[in-house]
Amino acid sequence: MVTVLESEFFLSEILGRRVFARTHRIGRLSDLAIVETGKLPEVTHVSVARPYGYPALTIPWDKVLLISNHEVVLDMGEEELAQFERAPQENAILLHDHILDKKILDLDDHEVEVVYDVKLAFQNGKLYAAEVDFSRYRALRRLGLHKLAKLMADRNKEDRVSWLYVQPLSAQLGSFAGSIKLKVPKADLREIHPVDLADILEELEGGQRVALFNALDAEQASDTLEEVEPRVQRELIHAIEKERAAMLINEMSPAQAADILAILPRDEADAILKLIDRDKSSRVEHIIGQHDEQILLYASPELIRLPATTPAAEVLDRYRELATGKNVVTYVYVTDAAGTLKGVVDLRGIVAAEPGQSLGDIMTEHVIALPKDATLREAVMLFERYNFRALPITDENHHLLGAVSSRDMRGLRPRLA
Repeated sequence: MVTVLESEFFLSEILGRRVFARTHRIGRLSDLAIVETGKLPEVTHVSVARPYGYPALTIPWDKVLLISNHEVVLDMGEEELAQFERAPQENAILLHDHILDKKILDLDDHEVEVVYDVKLAFQNGKLYAAEVDFSRYRALRRLGLHKLAKLMADRNKEDRVSWLYVQPLSAQLGSFAGSIKLKVPKADLREIHPVDLADILEELEGGQRVALFNALDAEQASDTLEEVEPRVQRELIHAIEKERAAMLINEMSPAQAADILAILPRDEADAILKLIDRDKSSRVEHIIGQHDEQILLYASPELIRLPATTPAAEVLDRYRELATGKNVVTYVYVTDAAGTLKGVVDLRGIVAAEPGQSLGDIMTEHVIALPKDATLREAVMLFERYNFRALPITDENHHLLGAVSSRDMRGLRPRLA
């Protein structure tokens, strides 16, 4: 039985997700094939793009164990893949290749639109193409301009129609020959809002990014530096003179300056602090000190804890019940009767478990955990190093106290890059 973590999601959010043959990574999701079987088209196959030298795969939907915004898990071993090295059926429609970016007409054949995304719905073990989306919000997200999408588009606006009312303009769909790419506006840079400039900078390569940033005047550069993501902030500050960095940071409020300096190595932050206004410097240092707060203040005790003897199949059957009300749901933490953390199992491992296996059989015993006195800064470093979706927090006796998720850390911008 397939497990789908979300009852509905968008095609663009799952394309490119990693695909596993049980626990072995084999490629990335490249497309979904549908056929007209009823009121809504049903997904019958998933297409998997593999590394260079390996043929692509077309896998029947009934071989899918798990599909989410993070990964796709197949119910097969690597030795079974050869039989699926074939193209989709001729009568199948490929959502990415045939539908995205196609012109469509509304129900009355009046307004011409373009399909920017496809909303998928999961019901009774099957996945359906439910609606096509032609909103500006989804178009901007397709370009990777998430911040700009929130700023310029109303995500609640109903710019979607049911698949029932959509007709391709051409009888022969064929692959879309064009591509959607970011176009840097040709307008004078001084006329572009810092939020828009930040999105542009994040899309550019390193050398182009620095060149564009250096072309901005001090006020606009300072405002734009506040808007870009922490990774780009670090790169830009590394690339410019310390005096210019100090001048830009001096234009900011103490809180904004502290947010940026807190993501830099301490010696680099100290060097810049010495160059800015003395009164502002002391206030900035006070705010940065808050970044040394204990991570336990931000932890949640609402996570899934189970004993090692729990059958993996039981966890999968009860997963929605177990996950209800929990803040961390992508991992199951294995504890003993005293609450000692013994291991961890991610959802993919549970889905791929063999019949009869318990959590103790499949858990990872060497658990990367944060001590209860860890700081926000230390948590950031651990998330950056391991790219986990959550980290458990334990005391000196390895008792599980809670966990902090990467989602919660992103909410503490810019402490998590």
